[in-house]
Amino acid sequence: MFTPTDEQTRAADCFHAGDHMALQAGAGTGKTSTLALLANSTTRRGRYIAYNRAIARDAATRFPSAVTCKTAHALAYAAIGHHYARRLDAPRRPAWKTGQDLGITKPVRVEDHILMPTTLSNTVLRAVTRFCHSADLTISDHHVPPLRGLDSPIARTQLAAIALPYARKAWEDLQREDDGVVRFDPDHFLKIWSLTNPRIPADYLLLDEAQDTNPVVEHIFNSQRDHAQLVLVGDSAQAIYHWRGAKDVMTGFEGTHLTLSHSFRFGPHLAREANRWLAIAQAPIRLTGTDTMPTELGPLANPDAILCRTNVGAMRHVMSHLATGAQVALLGGGDSLRALALAARDLKDGRRTSHPELVLFPTWETVQDYAAYDPSGRDLQPLVDLIDTHGTDAILTAVSRLTTEARAQITISTAHKAKGREWARVQVADDFTPPKDTDKQDSQGRPIPGPIDGGEARLAYVAVTRVRTRLDIGGLAWIDTHPDGHPGPERRA
Repeated sequence: MFTPTDEQTRAADCFHAGDHMALQAGAGTGKTSTLALLANSTTRRGRYIAYNRAIARDAATRFPSAVTCKTAHALAYAAIGHHYARRLDAPRRPAWKTGQDLGITKPVRVEDHILMPTTLSNTVLRAVTRFCHSADLTISDHHVPPLRGLDSPIARTQLAAIALPYARKAWEDLQREDDGVVRFDPDHFLKIWSLTNPRIPADYLLLDEAQDTNPVVEHIFNSQRDHAQLVLVGDSAQAIYHWRGAKDVMTGFEGTHLTLSHSFRFGPHLAREANRWLAIAQAPIRLTGTDTMPTELGPLANPDAILCRTNVGAMRHVMSHLATGAQVALLGGGDSLRALALAARDLKDGRRTSHPELVLFPTWETVQDYAAYDPSGRDLQPLVDLIDTHGTDAILTAVSRLTTEARAQITISTAHKAKGREWARVQVADDFTPPKDTDKQDSQGRPIPGPIDGGEARLAYVAVTRVRTRLDIGGLAWIDTHPDGHPGPERRA
């Protein structure tokens, strides 16, 4: 047990009063401990909805038995998804092949442009994905993604009229339990479950990582309001997955809004650094640090972790540190990368691969096109970039030399994968590049830097708050000379 802070006590009071709550919890502010405090203070039945399975497993060890800890996908699978078990884990299929099975076999004209079957197939499958991430009941015009060069209202209307019938046919295919032509994934059974207006049997619900919630999960969660107390928990400043269709549902939530702003992870110096990025991101919270945690900022010769902006950057650091003889861990592991590299080597050498996700591709060039242009292959793009940048042999050699994090001298990670983690000494890699200069100049004739993108500020905030004792700001040091890097005194911790 621990002595709650005033903020945690207020959260407990509101919870006991039955209020619906949105709890903004900054980095290291004891979010999970606070949720456990709430759950252990009542005998009511609760459901904790976690962002991923690892978080759900960890939460299950900290919450009382009256609280069930699952992901939204796990809830959906137990309710309805298991009926589609035969269709899960099917091999990847190029969009053109799926489109062909849906009846997309000929080029079509949109205004003055000719769309080939592959392009139309990609568009149709992207429309289905956008629908599954939404809270909408039916596939409509706005789910059809825009295409470059088709910017006029007439073109968009024509494209939607052509794509929608195929998108609806694809969605009908996905609702078949036994077999179908469209590759089935967990987002599909989650959407199917949401359309049944499910009732989650619980007295209260705790939705974690609410800043990265898909609208479909938001809809399911909010639909329980009439019979369950709703508690949203997250950090709007860590909303870094908008590119995957996620949505920050914290700020617009109807209920009591509270904050956890005292970080137990780091000291006041690091809190001030974090607040610079929070100010740029226009976040609704500022942090204070713990005086007994004298976190320092300065160069590091031997960091415990290096956080990178990109997967390519992470692999570059893996290879450079392996070259020194260091024991290196790559957060997330290298198994998937090894399998892809082996498959890539086969395809590059003119052989078909047995890789379960690439078995249908005849050449590496077709994989590259799939990753670059097919909506179903976008998650492969970073790995394809690694193969193309370093080559299969170098990747295989590096992966074979990786060790576990427990045995490693240094851990390499992207900032995205580092979310939720912490280390004593952290270095920010040099692939966090500053915004480009504008064509304007200051009074001394120097170019004025462009504004810092809010999404990049949030990712930087995640990176700098993974540390406990010392931060080497490294690739983010440009913030010291950027005009936005100097918030007024009232915005500092």
